[in-house]
Amino acid sequence: MILYPAIDLKDGQAVRLLKGDMEKTTVFNDKPADQARAFQKAGCEWLHLVDLNGAFAGQPVNGAAVEAILADTSVPAQLGGGIRDMATIEMWLTRGIARVILGTVAVEDPDLVREAARAFPGQVAVGLDAREGRVATRGWAEETDLMVTDLAKGFEDAGVAAIIYTDINRDGAMQGPNVAATADLGRATSIPVIASGGVSSLSDLMALRDTGVIAGAISGRALYDGALDLGAALAMLDA
Repeated sequence: MILYPAIDLKDGQAVRLLKGDMEKTTVFNDKPADQARAFQKAGCEWLHLVDLNGAFAGQPVNGAAVEAILADTSVPAQLGGGIRDMATIEMWLTRGIARVILGTVAVEDPDLVREAARAFPGQVAVGLDAREGRVATRGWAEETDLMVTDLAKGFEDAGVAAIIYTDINRDGAMQGPNVAATADLGRATSIPVIASGGVSSLSDLMALRDTGVIAGAISGRALYDGALDLGAALAMLDA
């Protein structure tokens, strides 16, 4: 199972939100590229980047911070937030992002996801963010009646590289991930599932890994707060 350290970008800074609320922001580093280098030095295999402003604006906003991270690190990075058309997908992949994450458009324009996955094999992931199992879009501001599992199954034959499942009510709350719901999703689809939201301890990582159906986990606040040591976590997962 791969551990993805998260760098959430807001106004050019590395931040964490509480349960997706843009008004409940904690700034952890005003130089995101420095944070990315620190994660790489600790041994991470991937970085998980989110353009929070972009998720609300529907287009890239923190592009300069993303490009600084790409310039200063060599590990692959996946990026989500405000990526809603083929031109933006192609732009980021051309600039060095290893994998784009499509969230809102997975609900609003699933054909675009399929088109992108065909055009860029292995480089397109779907981000499914949910409250109580129902998908939310546009920076988590709009809720739908779509169930996560149903939407995931709709991409079964699309060739997407991964599904990143975030339980919004766990995100940034340091309360542990929703292991049961994430594992259910992992069993319901053949697409690799990456867990996000609430991953805050070695025991959380072990619980996710031990399901045998979760391909990765994303952690943010716990790494910044020191509740989870990245080096120790990576060593445990490699053991």
